[in-house]
Amino acid sequence: MIPRELLRKVRRIELRSRRLVNEVFAGSYHSVFKGRGIEFDEVREYAIGDDVRTIDWNVTARMGQPFVKKYVEERELTVVLVADVSASNRFGSRAQLKRDLIAELAAVLAFSAIRNNDRVGVLLFSEQVERFVPPRKGVAHGLRVIREVLAAEPTRPGTDAGPALEFLNHALHRRAVVFLLSDFLFPDPHARRMAVAARRHDLIAVFVSDRREQAWPRVGVVEWCDAETGTRHMLDTSNARVRRALTESAAAHRAGWLERLRRIGVDTIEVSTGEPYDRALVRFFRERERRLRR
Repeated sequence: MIPRELLRKVRRIELRSRRLVNEVFAGSYHSVFKGRGIEFDEVREYAIGDDVRTIDWNVTARMGQPFVKKYVEERELTVVLVADVSASNRFGSRAQLKRDLIAELAAVLAFSAIRNNDRVGVLLFSEQVERFVPPRKGVAHGLRVIREVLAAEPTRPGTDAGPALEFLNHALHRRAVVFLLSDFLFPDPHARRMAVAARRHDLIAVFVSDRREQAWPRVGVVEWCDAETGTRHMLDTSNARVRRALTESAAAHRAGWLERLRRIGVDTIEVSTGEPYDRALVRFFRERERRLRR
């Protein structure tokens, strides 16, 4: 049985994400993520103004009058949400944990895809692949995606994107739109595996963070525990040099990831807990639309 609190959380996320999809993202999603091309639909009689290059000469010869081929966009896409469910995502200095933000982003992206009749799947990972739900259509399946992210109880606490990327590269036989949602708090960039995934698919990296990971408050001596390794550290946050070192380390880690992803052609979206993420998504869609129009 699904816990009642989890159902309430799923419902809240569903309502918010559906509103955003209906009001903001649906049209942008459709224009940014194109289908695999065009496919033949039917033939119809030639009308003045039709491109003569679309005339179907075989049908025209049989019928004794001109007919043209009609094509439609092959719209259907496969979208896979690769969601980090490691222990570091159970952190949040505001009312929202990073894992809750990942779930809400997954909901918005899933419902945007479902509204456009695309298939959606989810791959959960920690330092290993935790669960894979194959892509399917439908609102019920979209709700399942949210539940899977929120209810995930990883068997390992650490983060390693390598196995997830390797699994992805072998499990998906056709090109897909892949969103990698993570706090990216792991040192190995897995450049080769990520580059392979970026070549095979439309890979987008979504950076999820919390403001306290970027700027530590001045609260005196604190004991800090690494959620993934269990290592404990005593930190004197009243020391400006300590706070500066922590801030610079976090900034360098983020900048390193952004540069590696830029080199292999992966688009990035940056969001933070407790802050509106719709602006970041709108900015991403608009930048993509501008590139497509060039």
